[in-house]
Order: sequence, then C-alpha cells, then structure tokens
Amino acid sequence: MLSIILYKASRLKTGKLITVLLLLSFQFFIHPASAQTEVDAIMMNKNQFCAGFNYSHSYWKDYWEGTLKRNNENLGTVTTNALMFMANYGITNSLNVMVGAPYVWTNASAGTLHGLQGVQDISLNVKWKAFKYNSGENKLALLLVGGISTPLNNYVVDFMPLSIGLGSTNFTGRVMVDYVRNRIFATASAAYVVRGNISIDRTSYYDTQMHLTNEVNMPDAANYQLRAGYRGKYLIAEGLLTNWTTLGGYDITRNNMPFPSNNMDATSLGINLKFTLPQHTNLSFLAGANYVIDGRNMGQATSINGGIFYAFYFNKASKKSAANQ
Repeated sequence: MLSIILYKASRLKTGKLITVLLLLSFQFFIHPASAQTEVDAIMMNKNQFCAGFNYSHSYWKDYWEGTLKRNNENLGTVTTNALMFMANYGITNSLNVMVGAPYVWTNASAGTLHGLQGVQDISLNVKWKAFKYNSGENKLALLLVGGISTPLNNYVVDFMPLSIGLGSTNFTGRVMVDYVRNRIFATASAAYVVRGNISIDRTSYYDTQMHLTNEVNMPDAANYQLRAGYRGKYLIAEGLLTNWTTLGGYDITRNNMPFPSNNMDATSLGINLKFTLPQHTNLSFLAGANYVIDGRNMGQATSINGGIFYAFYFNKASKKSAANQ
C-alpha cells in the first residue's frame, strides 16, 4: 500500500523545534518484492491461493525540509520495521483479489522519544487483466486495479517521527501496461490516490491558516512506477523507478513543526528478486531494496525487505500453469 509517514517535531534542549519526515519502503503501502501485488503485472491462476509474510526494514538520518536537505542529531537514525501478511486469490486467470496488513514498530537512536508499535492499515485490492495481445514472442497486456486501505486500530497519527501511520482511509485506482519479449519485460503504471480526512488529538491546528477543529483535510496523491527486468519460470529480477507526488499541501517552514497535510514528494530506485524452488514450485522467496534519491518534506530512506510465500493449488490444471505466467 504508498510509503509515507509524516513526523511530528521534537524539541532540542535549546527549545528549537526540529522537523523530520519519513518515506517508508512500503510507499505507505508495504509491498513484498516481486510477489503478486497490486503494483505488478503478475497474475494468479483461477482457484489458486497464495499467502505469506514479508519483512521490511527502513532507516534514514537525512531528510528534506521543503527542498532543504538536513539532519537531526537529536533523533539520530530513525528506523521503521514492518512484518506484513499478504494473501492473493485467483477468482479467474484474469481477475485476482488481494488483502494485506502489516505490524509496524519504530525507533529513534537518539533523544528521548520512545518508539510505537501496532497493527497498521488493512488493504484490499482487485486486479483485472482487461486486455492482452500475443504476437509471436511479444506479449502486451493492460491491467486495471482498484483498492482501499483503512486503519485497523485507533493508533496515534500525531506523534512524529514515531507514529506507525497517517490514519487515513485511501481509495486507489491504477492503470498498468505490461510488455514482455523473450522473458524480458517492462511495466509502466500510474495511480491516483483519494485520501480521506483524519482526526488528530488537538482541538485546533495551523497550516497556512487557523482551523478550530481536529479534522484535517488530506490532499490526494499520485503514484507512478516503471519496472523492467527478467521474468523467468523460476526467477524474476527487476529494477524499479517509483515516484510519489502529493497533489496539494505546503512546505514545512524552517525549524517548524510538520503536519500530515504537508506536500510530500519522493522518487526512489529499487531492485527486486523472486526465486521459486524448481523442485517445489509452491514455495517462493523474495528480496528487495529501495533508496530515495530525491524528495520534498521527506526522509531519505534506505529500505530492504525479504519474504516467503506459499501457493496452494486447488486443481491440477492450476498447478501446471502457475509458474510466473
């Protein structure tokens, strides 16, 4: 589901406010590397069920305050860990439904702020391969994805940088185009994210003007991704270029407190690997890494992840045609 956490300012002993933000590897949606997710073009077969766990570790020290890059010695290195359960079921060969939910815990290596932990947001996505065209060694497909994510508990959203989430209910629509030739593929996607309002533990707040309410209007966002690489029967290896753009909001001012409705943008590079055991094709292992190369009101995070997934086949036909179609 996108990887973004906004962090509350902490105070130095001198009394100055320090701001920090973090972009998590899960884009605020935690994604297993190269598994069948809502952001790739891989489909499960009809009546095939796949489930597993993915662990991710993200850390940062430098961040962007607006366009100014800086660090915060009062916090040191901020880390976020997440263990996500994810399941995918093939209703048909061209229609999949996916659910996932992470348990998240945070920590700062310096200062007095204590980390938080808990179950974050549950996500539900439906992926449909709406069009496909094959000509010799060339394969072209158009995929459409619709999804929703919402918090599973009433976690604190206004305790940054150690909050586990933003607390908004999101509706996402995504379009993907996938091209494959001789196992070499390229997938381009674009998504629009409608974000619901959130409530904070204050009776008023100031962004660019005073609001005498605890309800915060969250700006929508857009997500773009290009991935390309090798998609074999037992091995998938790919590189990714991902961009998250907030469609509104404002920059944090110098040494002032951040806010959930800030303008948060980030561009990251990543790699993913998936290996399916040839002698036991039900079992797959995943690994990946991401690095934020540019941002605005975001942390420059490095993220690594790994996971294991097991596919259950409900009939012989599914088992024969399952491997990385």
